[in-house]
Amino acid sequence: MRVLIGSLLALWLAAAVPAAAADLLDGVDISGSLKSLSVYSADASPFTAETVFSLNGLRLDLNPRLSDVVSAEVSFAQQLLWTSRPELVSLSGNQVNRVADLETVWRQGEHFSGLTQIDRLNIRGETENLFWALGRQAIGFGRITLFSPLDVIAPFPPDALDVDIRPGVDALRVNYYFGKAGQVGGAVVFGDDKEHNSYLLTAGENVYNIDLLLLVGSLRGRNMVGFGIAGELGKLGVKLEGSWYRGTEVGRLGGDPCSRFAIAAVEGWYRFDNGLVLLAEYLYNGYGAEEPADYLTVATSAPLDEGLGFLLGRHYLLLGPSYQLHPLVTLNGLVIYNIEDCSALVRPQLAISLGDNTQLDLFWGVTTGRGATRDSLTQLPVMQSEFGSAGDSGGVLLRWYF
Repeated sequence: MRVLIGSLLALWLAAAVPAAAADLLDGVDISGSLKSLSVYSADASPFTAETVFSLNGLRLDLNPRLSDVVSAEVSFAQQLLWTSRPELVSLSGNQVNRVADLETVWRQGEHFSGLTQIDRLNIRGETENLFWALGRQAIGFGRITLFSPLDVIAPFPPDALDVDIRPGVDALRVNYYFGKAGQVGGAVVFGDDKEHNSYLLTAGENVYNIDLLLLVGSLRGRNMVGFGIAGELGKLGVKLEGSWYRGTEVGRLGGDPCSRFAIAAVEGWYRFDNGLVLLAEYLYNGYGAEEPADYLTVATSAPLDEGLGFLLGRHYLLLGPSYQLHPLVTLNGLVIYNIEDCSALVRPQLAISLGDNTQLDLFWGVTTGRGATRDSLTQLPVMQSEFGSAGDSGGVLLRWYF
């Protein structure tokens, strides 16, 4: 695989270097971003402590065209982190869906650290009916906005603040398109070891204005099948998705918590006459625990370790309201409610456009629920609810694109 990555880099250099010498990279699209995220988290002992951190990143994207139908994609990313609590907030360059080591973490575990990585490195071809890509690339499935059960490769957490750029994974992907909206395809995603390789087949079609999506295969050693439906009921947009898995390494440390589990959701979208837009989702999180006493076991299980999921409980209600206060100012919101333990995260977010390519976000998250305690005999922390065990937090996110 390292030989393949080296070959891809050589192909890109063969296209980019001559272009750089001729008319300032003529034929190579260059873009990127600068981002700065500063967060304060309040103390919620005994699980957390008061924390302040600042994460700043620079990204450079280059897209040279190798021929009329073949192009390349390369992205360099640099992140710098300062944190008051290195034991609670850190940078990590290792991901389960990557076989090649193209990242370096320096000063890990210190107050000031950095991550340098190549987040994209692929060649791709596209004709009228066929698309293929080989190398480090972004892969996403599913249609649901708040949290998609079909987004199985590298999903975003439901409380993610910045979802503009999906992390790259090492993969071979092929899609064939037919008709107005039909497609069949497949993807092989290479993991950090052979047991974490994924082999997936996809199919989609639009039937009577209803989008259908099917996903089958093996996800990092788990046999799985998933489906999705998206359509409209009058002015109400409706999406339904589900995925079923056969667990691996069940009962072992770092394995799946159960031999079979499902993740399913239904989401509705509606725009009111006053301009308010509301997203609402019910999520069934099949690997999650029904009792808070089992949350720590779920937190150390394979689904969370691999990034397949991020929540600890079984049943959730998610809300995502949005309202434009001014052409340059939008008030967004996020609510994640754990139905069984009655805890919640409520986060209003103010998005301010400072220019065509610059956005400032101000946010504050409030957590509710029963707080954590200590066992009277062992003095070990005991969770009584998911979000009640975390402190309130807020901060500023500044993004500039070029």
